[in-house]
Amino acid sequence: MGKPLIPAQRREKIQEYLAVHQIARTADMMELLDTSEATVRRDLEWLEQKGFLERTHGGAILNQRVVFEQEYQQRAQNFPEEKKLIGELAASLIEEGDIVFINSGTTATQVLHHIPRNPRITVFTNNVSALVDIGDPGFQLFVTGGEYQARSNSLAGRFALDSVSLVFANKAILGVDGISLKHGLTVPTNPEAEVVRKMIERTKGQVIVAADHSKWGSVSNFPVADIDKMDKLVTDAGFSQRAKKDLAEYSVDVLSAKSFM
Repeated sequence: MGKPLIPAQRREKIQEYLAVHQIARTADMMELLDTSEATVRRDLEWLEQKGFLERTHGGAILNQRVVFEQEYQQRAQNFPEEKKLIGELAASLIEEGDIVFINSGTTATQVLHHIPRNPRITVFTNNVSALVDIGDPGFQLFVTGGEYQARSNSLAGRFALDSVSLVFANKAILGVDGISLKHGLTVPTNPEAEVVRKMIERTKGQVIVAADHSKWGSVSNFPVADIDKMDKLVTDAGFSQRAKKDLAEYSVDVLSAKSFM
């Protein structure tokens, strides 16, 4: 056994490990630092207070702060194949007779592209891509009014909120920019957050989040809901088993798009 590390050295090693792996188990940190479980837990608590990580059951995840909203076209280039598969799987959860809220974002747009052609499916969305890209959707499609948001290619503001307030949906399929056990579901702008909160409020059934694995542990600027408001997460094969176990404690069912290929 070498010389015991001082607290600053232990915490630096934990940060270095998380910067590479994003997820750290307490057992791995005990081995890495050659120290006790109680010491590791104290170090993780200290680092969480400093905002570097978020503790989870059995370890911690890197707290990845989303400090700005990427342009829509730029975001569309991130994980395109994963988003397509997520969109297919999320859209398959829509059934005949459903009334569904879908918000803006590149993953939500993929959901819109894969909804079954059925005139007894009704979709309400603030996603401008629904008008531009889809053509004849084969289902009932309603687009909210509102002020155009160029960065998210969406509609928001009072007209959008009033439109959503006229409907009760039985499902919501929502794209978000951050998913965190501590901070919940987050998006980059307040106008979009207002619309998503209203969609969740007006959903009298399942709230389904469609997001790729990179959103886990990320925290964007505006919260829309706590984790326990989410019933299902549709994600890709890169989503970790540890994260699935953490979400299971909140009764969130995680569906991986790999099973839909």
